[in-house]
Amino acid sequence: EVQLVEAGGGLVQPGGSLRLSCTVSGFTINKEIMNWVRQAPGKEFEWVSTITRSGIITYTGSVKGRFTISRDNAKNTLYLQLDNLKTEDTAMYYCTISDGQPIANQVRGQGTLVTVSS
Repeated sequence: EVQLVEAGGGLVQPGGSLRLSCTVSGFTINKEIMNWVRQAPGKEFEWVSTITRSGIITYTGSVKGRFTISRDNAKNTLYLQLDNLKTEDTAMYYCTISDGQPIANQVRGQGTLVTVSS
């Protein structure tokens, strides 16, 4: 059974940092294209970052230089380091398997909430 469990969210002030994790089971993360996506309150899902099987990494423009995606193959865990957070980064963050489906329909976990507020 495929399972993804996100963790690491919380309340942080602007300029702060968080490290999100996504622990998976039922598959091997380095054999899949993995994404981080987010959904702000009342808004649609937004793609944040991708890491391919070969380790190629891409980011959406608004987080480039502030967020860092990585994975630990031994732990079968995906990470997203969030630095210099802004209020507009407030959202529920999900890791997903890139399976060709629209973001909203991709297999994901329950999410972890990031709130950036002073």
